[in-house]
Parts: sequence; structure tokens; C-alpha cells
Amino acid sequence: MNWAPSTFLGSLSPATATELINLSVQRMLAPGRVLLREGDTDTHVELLISGFVKVTTSVDGFETLLGIRVPGEVVGEVGALTGQPRTATVTACGRVLAGVIARAEFEDFLRRHPEAALRVTASVVGQLSWANRRRTDFAVYPAHVRLARLLVEIAEVCGRPTPAGGVEIGVPLSQPELATMIAIAQATVQKAIQELRAQGLISTGYRRLTILDMPAMRTLAEIT
Repeated sequence: MNWAPSTFLGSLSPATATELINLSVQRMLAPGRVLLREGDTDTHVELLISGFVKVTTSVDGFETLLGIRVPGEVVGEVGALTGQPRTATVTACGRVLAGVIARAEFEDFLRRHPEAALRVTASVVGQLSWANRRRTDFAVYPAHVRLARLLVEIAEVCGRPTPAGGVEIGVPLSQPELATMIAIAQATVQKAIQELRAQGLISTGYRRLTILDMPAMRTLAEIT
């Protein structure tokens, strides 16, 4: 498997990553299957060997999308290491091959591989930084720019090049999910999508979105 270097498994040496995967019990999940459920008290972790998942939480009875995790990531590590109930639900977007590792085995692995323990810490910090960027965007940028910044970041981790030179986002995302990620109303995200589409920056279909001009999108998003 070739995982992005920025992911947990991709940052480990091939031998170390293989050792960890061999500790897991692998399972294939269909689209929409839940890997971890908010509030549950189980303590295992899940390695995303292939496929994407979305992470959501319930706020006042409404599902809020917190982010997307890509192949090579580990999910459930906070609950495993703290023993606290799950703080979010993790759901498969498309088919997902995951490796289940018991808490005791995962902790033993981290003790034997300090570099992996550091990567787990870095992963948690990265998730907090991502959330902080969304809050900063809310204060600084108008809705269509906030959406552009979000789409560029998602495309960088799960984008697929198209024959026409664009980048198709490789996970299905609904307008309500996009709205929750940048803290705007669904009607506002519809207007933001229309604005980006009118500028020739994106094309859309049912739960499908393609960035047509990535350099122009990055310029609008003020991402260098």
C-alpha cells in the first residue's frame, strides 16, 4: 500500500507499518457502515488501510461533519488511549478496508515504537489545528472563500485528477455536510457553490464535486 507521507501509516517505515497491520483484524465495510459510534465505550482503534471515512458528531440533535479521514490514518485513538466514550461517529464513504486493533495491543505497539507514538500525538494536534482553521476562516472570509479553502484542503488529501485537468473530490459530500464544516446555513452554501460555479472554478453533480481550475481556486482561497 502507498499511503500519503502525511498520514499515520505513511509516516512509518514499511516494516513498522506492516507490523502494525499484522496486529489487526481486517474487515471490509460497505458504504454507510459505521466503524465507531459516538458515545460507545469500546476501546479499539481502526486503521484505514484503504477507503475514506467521515467523522461526525451530534450537536443539539443535528449531525455535524467534523472532517474526513483518508487511507493511512488511524481513528479512535483518543478513546483507546483515554478510555473515555467515543466523541464522534466514523462512517465509511464508499468501500473501506479497516484493521481493528485492541487497545492493549495498540498501546504495546506504541511503547515499542516511540516514533509511532509521536505520530499519534501529531495526528491529534493536526485535527485540532484543522478545526481551529475553520473557526478562523469563519471570522475572516466570506462564505464562498471559506468554501473554496475547505474544498482545496479536501482535494489535496482525497482528490482524483480528471482527464480535463481538474480534480474530482473522491468522497461524496452533501451540501448540508459542507455547510456544517464551514459553519454556514445550507442556503448560504448553495449560494457559495453557485458563485464558484459561475466563476468556472467547480462543477457539481449529485454528491459529486470537481474543481475545474485548481490554481485559480487556490488563489481565491489564498492558499499558496
